[in-house]
Amino acid sequence: MSQVAVLGGVTLTPGTVVLVVLLVASAFFALTAAVGFYRLPDVYTRSHAASKSETLGALLALAAAAIAFGPSEAVKLGLLALFVLVTGPTAAHAVARAAADSGIEPWVRERPDLRADGSGDEEVPER
Repeated sequence: MSQVAVLGGVTLTPGTVVLVVLLVASAFFALTAAVGFYRLPDVYTRSHAASKSETLGALLALAAAAIAFGPSEAVKLGLLALFVLVTGPTAAHAVARAAADSGIEPWVRERPDLRADGSGDEEVPER
């Protein structure tokens, strides 16, 4: 098996490199989900950020675990990944549906070219 040299004479196998890449990508998507949940303005966009990014982050972490633990645990981790893949977006959809049923309006960006008196509704010419 080939090895990849790293700083300081430390050597890593290709499997370890793949494992580290998967874990870093997983942490990136989990952090992206957390930032999106914190920064986005309403329940709809927050649930979107949480469901998409966090699901991908969890799947990457499970793939890293499958590589680390080997084939004996890969089936269990595959079933867990299927569970995460189904329940994450389903829960986000349920939250968004509950918000819509409760009458929560989606956030809409204020357009500076529209005024309260209705002026500014005309088409804006292309540049």
